Amino acid sequence: MSKGIELAFNYFDWEGPAAKEKMKQLTVKEIANFFFDNETQAYRFSRALLLVKQKGALRLRDCPEDLPTATWKRYLDFGVQLGMLSNETGKYVMANRFTPALKNFADYYAKWEREGTGNEAVEEIFPNAKKEKEKSRRTSILK
Repeated sequence: MSKGIELAFNYFDWEGPAAKEKMKQLTVKEIANFFFDNETQAYRFSRALLLVKQKGALRLRDCPEDLPTATWKRYLDFGVQLGMLSNETGKYVMANRFTPALKNFADYYAKWEREGTGNEAVEEIFPNAKKEKEKSRRTSILK
């Protein structure tokens, strides 16, 4: 989680009929499963979202003690990073910066797909990227 957002997103779960079916019964589980394959992480993120939703505003010191404060902070900050929560006053509150940004990205991608040249020099765009094959990280005990 700390290196950035890694989605557990499966596009076929959110296309046409599947998405319409999900809209009939709204649950935080679908939101958490969008981001996490791991059930423990999905559970913790769901709890954090629900606490904020139930209380309206949540300070770290008001989080239940069954999880360490650092864990609550990690999941709440993940919500802030996504744009689902805001933490401008020291309290976590619901926000919806996520949906417009996701829609804008989808529009950008669709336009790039239609109108992009496809002849971009990737090596020049990412000059500091490692370009050579990486050595194996496996170590043999039998050496």
